[in-house]
Amino acid sequence: MPDDQTGKTVTDGTLEAAGSTPGVQRPYADALLRLKQVGLRPTRQRMALAKLLFDGGDQHITAEDLHGMARKATVKVSLATVYNTLHQFTESGLLREVVVGPGRSYFDTNTHAHHHFYVEPAGELVDIPVDSVELSRLPMPPDGTVMDRVDVIIRVTRP
Repeated sequence: MPDDQTGKTVTDGTLEAAGSTPGVQRPYADALLRLKQVGLRPTRQRMALAKLLFDGGDQHITAEDLHGMARKATVKVSLATVYNTLHQFTESGLLREVVVGPGRSYFDTNTHAHHHFYVEPAGELVDIPVDSVELSRLPMPPDGTVMDRVDVIIRVTRP
């Protein structure tokens, strides 16, 4: 059935543009379905940002980077909307936020367990497979809390 915001059809996880070949999977169809599953309306701006985020494979991106990409793609969206959308996508599990310093966050399209190298001062994140880091002993969490996950960020510089 057509989506009233995009004019596209969604059936069994497949996003089909009006007049396109039926059954052709679009890379951001999963994002559309996940947005709907968590109660976020797939607005044009959300879908445009999702396409920019998820069409290119795994990436680490700042809000400013995504805003610049949107402008180049002639998507009319404010920086505040980009921030809000990134946080909504993170809360819904579509993205993972990686905080590297005060006021400096990257949003990772790879939401599976993994760690990062942070290349300073270039500001580049590089994925580290989770099984490449061995943690032999962790402190007990404070009373009344449980450990949710462990994020390792190894800061490196280039000589």
